[in-house]
Amino acid sequence: MKKKILFVCIENSNRSQMSQAFATMLGGVEVEAYSAGSKPSGIVNPKAIAAMKELDYDLSKHNSKSLEDVKMVAPFDAVVTMGCGDACPWMPAKKFIDWQIPDPKNMEPKEFNEVRDLIAGKVKELIEELE
Repeated sequence: MKKKILFVCIENSNRSQMSQAFATMLGGVEVEAYSAGSKPSGIVNPKAIAAMKELDYDLSKHNSKSLEDVKMVAPFDAVVTMGCGDACPWMPAKKFIDWQIPDPKNMEPKEFNEVRDLIAGKVKELIEELE
């Protein structure tokens, strides 16, 4: 049975987008991954697109979405929040997780990629945990 995971950050332009990408890459057909923002920016950060392109993933096909845009696919097996604090509204899910991951939006490429790699490791652990 597929596991449904929702990744939420504020703008849905960096962390949650990369998390969704890694869940898709690492989870394959076993995972249905979504991302959304509590206050979506409307764009996916070009730095995130470049960082994921280095790993052969095309993030430019993603869109910045609101929680309203994904609520119709709830409930989720897990909802992972990153940095939205009180602004993260409740979504129906079996499990809620908060990752303390810095927003890489204004970071230089080296530091941005360190955050990207941190996200990759956390997504891998999450998928293994949900199996």
